[in-house]
Amino acid sequence: MSRTPVLAAVLVVFAAVTAAPAAAAGHTLVVDAASPFRPVTHAAAGGLYALAENNRPADSTLLPLKLNTLTQPPPGVGQKPNGQPPGGDALLVAPQADRVGAAQVIRMPDIYPDFPYKWVSWDDWLSKVDTMVAKRLSATSVSNVAAWEIWNEPDWTWNTAAAGDFTAGWARTVQRIRTRDTVTPVAGPGYAGWDATRMRAFLTAAKSTNTLPDLVVWHELNHSSGAIAADVAAYRSLEASLGISPRQIFINEYAWTDEVDVPGRVANYVSKLERAGVAGADRAFWYEYGTVNGLVVNNQPTGTWWLYKWYGDLAGSMVRTTPPAQTGLDGFASYDSTRKRVDVVFGDEAGTNSVRVTGISGTVRVTLESTPSSGRFTAVPAPTVLSTSTYTVSNGQITVPVPNMSATSAYHLVVEPTSGTYQQRFEAENASVFRAQRLSSGSASNGGYVGRIDNSGDPRSDSYVDFVVNVPSARAYTMTIGYANGTGATSTQGLAYNGGAWSTVSYPPTAGWGRFGTVSTTVSLHAGYNTIRLAKGAPFFAGGTGYAELDYLQLN
Repeated sequence: MSRTPVLAAVLVVFAAVTAAPAAAAGHTLVVDAASPFRPVTHAAAGGLYALAENNRPADSTLLPLKLNTLTQPPPGVGQKPNGQPPGGDALLVAPQADRVGAAQVIRMPDIYPDFPYKWVSWDDWLSKVDTMVAKRLSATSVSNVAAWEIWNEPDWTWNTAAAGDFTAGWARTVQRIRTRDTVTPVAGPGYAGWDATRMRAFLTAAKSTNTLPDLVVWHELNHSSGAIAADVAAYRSLEASLGISPRQIFINEYAWTDEVDVPGRVANYVSKLERAGVAGADRAFWYEYGTVNGLVVNNQPTGTWWLYKWYGDLAGSMVRTTPPAQTGLDGFASYDSTRKRVDVVFGDEAGTNSVRVTGISGTVRVTLESTPSSGRFTAVPAPTVLSTSTYTVSNGQITVPVPNMSATSAYHLVVEPTSGTYQQRFEAENASVFRAQRLSSGSASNGGYVGRIDNSGDPRSDSYVDFVVNVPSARAYTMTIGYANGTGATSTQGLAYNGGAWSTVSYPPTAGWGRFGTVSTTVSLHAGYNTIRLAKGAPFFAGGTGYAELDYLQLN
């Protein structure tokens, strides 16, 4: 990770169209709503040093983003990013990350004040490792730590002359952690970019010492979005050739200094990260921490914030998008089968272009909006609505022209029935899933559910699902839970929302695992965003009994 110093009319057009027009000039992004490839997980909605102590930025700016995984400094952080005071201690920001449904990876070398890190000695480092692990183990109310990141960009920050070979140092550090913490996953190696030769040497050595990472990490920074697909494919091929079981891929820094605040470029990165199937990805840190890397200024959204808000609005399944090339116009899209709604977020192209949406039917309402590249210090109170139209689908598709695009702006296209309404069903596989697994079944709502919600009694292995829901008014809602219980006896889970008291939900037996029924309860929610947790185990909850799988929540 390189660092640089900190740098210092809504037009609404309405149209009614009875048939899809011919394709516009320029390039076309093709979206196949009938080709889902994985659940919506908001995988790339994360940030390095995104949060700072004292609830910075405010929860209200974070909840709409559906943050996935954050990378934060360790307890006792010494790192002074760009000369700022040390901050962002993972254990101190954990309550806020928890409230907004985000997991955290702890970057251990940020215990040092300087970057590049200044190595002292092995006695010094291992003592620091012991202290960091001890502090985490004593923080019994913190359950959202997903991994220890052992080092950052060792390809140029590891002092081989003083510390020896990195692969040996990796093994020594992981083994030291495992003497105290055998539960928390480890992440690495964290190379500054994809490097097949280094990765092969690292994986070979780590396999031989039984210290393979649970999350495989590298960075995609210097205008490298076009290489992401090939890099991930190369990693998967290497992994298989070495006889290593598939690991989760975590790109915990993406986008260069002149890209990270440009919505059009960010849309290109997110598109390729999603299609590549990464488990998580974080916006790179270049300037000030505690702003989700420039998404928030004075607790107000910047232009790029709106792109991530649109990303957060995605529900259901990610569907296939086909750009005209690996550079320029690209986008990512979802299809929510409950609402029959397609969301497309795209950009990185100038001029008149178009989006072709296939795999749909009927008469649809089409809304197109944009967000500008405002930089990190200019608030953008709302996106600009460019058009609202009605299309009659022909041959299963429509083509929507997007005139006068700016390559730096991002665009949001919503295709939904003319009777479309706000979201009431929230799929479990779209939620934040902690120590459980997203699974698929033809009998599940939207084809997916969450199972293996098995662990309780330890904040490192507590198993729960956090739903971030948005409701139109403050009142009591009937909450219907789709679930499966194949134990043959009643099971229970804990229910808490917005940090309130725990209650218990009982799940009578269903016909089997992956065979779903429903139960209902009442929750009192405030207008806007709320976080609802269903848990087998969680801090301040004694633990559920038996086992249950979760399909969805329905709020009526």
